[in-house]
Amino acid sequence: MLDRLLTAFLSIPAPWVVAAVFFLSAAETALFVGFLLPGELVVILGGVLASRAHVPLTAVLAASVAGPILGDSIGYYLGRRYGENLSHKRRRKHWAKAQRWVKTKGAPAVFLGRFVAFVRSFTPAAAGVSNMPYAKFLPWNAAAGVLWGAGSVLLGYFAGANFEAVAHGMGWLGFVLLAAGIAVLAGIRLLTRRRRRPR
Repeated sequence: MLDRLLTAFLSIPAPWVVAAVFFLSAAETALFVGFLLPGELVVILGGVLASRAHVPLTAVLAASVAGPILGDSIGYYLGRRYGENLSHKRRRKHWAKAQRWVKTKGAPAVFLGRFVAFVRSFTPAAAGVSNMPYAKFLPWNAAAGVLWGAGSVLLGYFAGANFEAVAHGMGWLGFVLLAAGIAVLAGIRLLTRRRRRPR
């Protein structure tokens, strides 16, 4: 399947590859299709094609960051507008987990949910349902989109010919990126606390 997908990507012009990376990474949370086609797969393939000079790396990076941020924002507004009327009957377990995350962790759940396969499809909508202010949602959404998008593309870019092994380990990819994100956030928090301490 991976070989066929890569061959299909290689057969289309570079601008369409970039558009596919943008649209499919956005649709994962905007249209709740993450359980059909995980966004990491398409974004990693974009990185692989960039390593083969089929598409510009900067264009794929931009698409892989902008797509998730826009998709999450659309998912958020759908949740805010339609609330519990959103159809999640087929994925009740993931929907319930996303709602639980938002209720217990608040805004950081938006960041953490991005790195958990399937759950990320519903986390933005769950944030909207919970009436989380968009001004609170957006910074966490943007931070997760940058780390997840750029990290996935660069992993595909440096993996090159070994992309199949990387794609099969997508669960580990989410875990590694999540750990890196938590480390960055913890570092920022420590620095902020030190600056606030009276000397």
